[in-house]
Amino acid sequence: MRLLSISCGKVIPLFGLHHPNYKRVASAINKESISNLLHPAPVEITRLGVAGDEQADLSVHGGLEKAIYVYPVEHYAFWNALLTRETKKQIDLPLGSFGENFTIEGLLETEVFVGDQIQIGDLQFTVVKLREPCFKFNVKMEYKGAAKAMLQSGFSGWYLRVNQTGTLAAGAQIKIIPGERLISIADQNDTLLNRGKQKNLWD
Repeated sequence: MRLLSISCGKVIPLFGLHHPNYKRVASAINKESISNLLHPAPVEITRLGVAGDEQADLSVHGGLEKAIYVYPVEHYAFWNALLTRETKKQIDLPLGSFGENFTIEGLLETEVFVGDQIQIGDLQFTVVKLREPCFKFNVKMEYKGAAKAMLQSGFSGWYLRVNQTGTLAAGAQIKIIPGERLISIADQNDTLLNRGKQKNLWD
């Protein structure tokens, strides 16, 4: 298990026809890799996440409890195929495309539980919860069914709390320190799906 990329982004306007009330909305979902396997630059990680990263709506992203958003690289093939089919354009998403701060390899939602500790390099984090997609994700992907597809596939990724600040670079090894292991990220997603919580997905 390893860290493939660290990404960050600034709040900018997103434009699209993916919500009945908005033609433009502020978001920092557009993130770029600033440390990856080709260029493993050291990046400062603070209590609020990747130094220089921004969030448009702190009620749903960011803060101490959602400081870092993690996404497994294994899901990229699913999204490239889905978006190529639905948009009729050849899609090859760069790392960071889901608004994640950490793109990782070798760890999935079924294997990660709320309360687990994750050691990445010399830093330690706590798994907090899954990412719940909203209409902004549809705008980013240029596909009105993207948020619903994330929920239905279970390919959500998850948020981390930063327990230990310092610097990280792509290529760092990842280690899981299990907690009580009562609820996995996949379990959380199933709960959302089964109670039909799909408001603001707009498909």
